Amino acid sequence: MRSDLNEAGHVRIMPRVDAFDVSIEMQALAKVKRWRRGTLVSCGAQAKASMVIADLTNGWQVQHFSAFDTVHFHIPFDRLSNFAQDAGHPLLTALSCDQVQIDPVMFGLAQALLPSLDDPTAANLLFIERINLAVLAHLSQTYGGVYFPTEKKGTLAPWQERRVKEFLEANFSQPIAIADLADICELSRSYFIKAFKESFGETPYRWLSKYRVSRARSMLLSDYSIAEIAIACGFADQSHMTRIFTEFMGLAPGQYRRHNRSDLND
Repeated sequence: MRSDLNEAGHVRIMPRVDAFDVSIEMQALAKVKRWRRGTLVSCGAQAKASMVIADLTNGWQVQHFSAFDTVHFHIPFDRLSNFAQDAGHPLLTALSCDQVQIDPVMFGLAQALLPSLDDPTAANLLFIERINLAVLAHLSQTYGGVYFPTEKKGTLAPWQERRVKEFLEANFSQPIAIADLADICELSRSYFIKAFKESFGETPYRWLSKYRVSRARSMLLSDYSIAEIAIACGFADQSHMTRIFTEFMGLAPGQYRRHNRSDLND
């Protein structure tokens, strides 16, 4: 999206959908305002190569006061969470970057796409897909907390990663003992805990907690009560789910439901 005109009188309302809008500025902005759920969250100049990630379920509005040249990546939540899951990680709960952030990686990837945007008929679809995968990998690791080990020393073997992940996903609603996970991988309990953390960047307990929160996140858009969702997702009770959910999402389950169900139904 680009404009050489001053659009001070125009406020753009971004559609409320279960997706992220990742915007990268290809030139400096003199002034721009952003609102989230009706509250002003940023106002001022924005540098070249700066980026904002907007969770579109939160109802965003943008107003430019100068010319702009912005590349937007529209990323459905399911696309990003499935990418993380395919990489052996639990579903993402969120991307944390509501404020302006200088991101040279995203700026470089956006620049690489400019020829394809200028002439879509000549675009190389394989090249575009590779850029998209690079975007998903960078965003999920840098802003979504997904961990990709740089070395394989001391990690679980691929068959162990696959087996333990399948077991956790199939039994996430039940109490799970570390000893059972270690047995599945044919490892001692102490070695399994170290190898799991090297592979996934977090302990088995935190991995499972994050996965349960991701399942609860989806169920909160349904008509199930919060108490029913807590039990279905493996939490001890509603208060336990509220504490863990708030830690990861920054909102209590009831607040998340009110904000997102009302937004998505507007």
